[in-house]
Amino acid sequence: MKIDDTEQSPPDDPTPEQASRDLAQTASRPSSARRPALVLLPVAVIVAVLAGVTVALLSGSTKPRLPGNANAAHSAQFAGGTLTPVRAAPPIALRNYLGRPVTLSQYRGRVVLVTFLYTHCPDVCPLITEKLKATLGVLGARARDVQIIAVSVDPNGDTRSAVADFLRHHGMTGRMQYLIGNGRELGRAWSAWYVGSERDASSPDRVAHSALVYGITASGRLLTIYPANFRPADLAHDVQLLAGR
Repeated sequence: MKIDDTEQSPPDDPTPEQASRDLAQTASRPSSARRPALVLLPVAVIVAVLAGVTVALLSGSTKPRLPGNANAAHSAQFAGGTLTPVRAAPPIALRNYLGRPVTLSQYRGRVVLVTFLYTHCPDVCPLITEKLKATLGVLGARARDVQIIAVSVDPNGDTRSAVADFLRHHGMTGRMQYLIGNGRELGRAWSAWYVGSERDASSPDRVAHSALVYGITASGRLLTIYPANFRPADLAHDVQLLAGR
């Protein structure tokens, strides 16, 4: 198939350790690149489960591994959880689905929202993607100061054509950098971000992975974290604060 090449070309600045199962979300990946008819969980059920994850994340009832072994807490200023200590965001250096090199550092000066997805996920990944798109809508003209980066957790299933279809289906072509690679290449990012990506032993067609969104300040520091059921208006609020840090 012809791959949409309208993705913004990045500047020429190129440059598995397992995460906590407490935050892992399991979703199925069909063997075919085509998107089959799937029996999806009701949205209300997904949101209810993710709400429990949010409480666990911020209340300390679980001890998820976060980048830099940071801790997440409520903040009076931010809608999302804030991480302490605040450190520089772990590096990301991969290629997007068009084969172009992308690094996290090339977006210094802009707020960056990082998440980890796979294209054939039937529930949580589409939910995150749609909420990120809605956040851009809330931001309006200010969305130009935000870059969304998705890193694949499925090196076999996230082919160039699969990613092109996914971005087109969700209206995110040119609005999200979707980074892919082989297991070794992606594994470096998973390890640095403490992100889990593994097959479910009871359901080999499923990939268990961390379903979070990370907020990075314009100066390149990892400051906030959001569960998959975040409110777009809340994230848009935080983006404006992240832009000034």
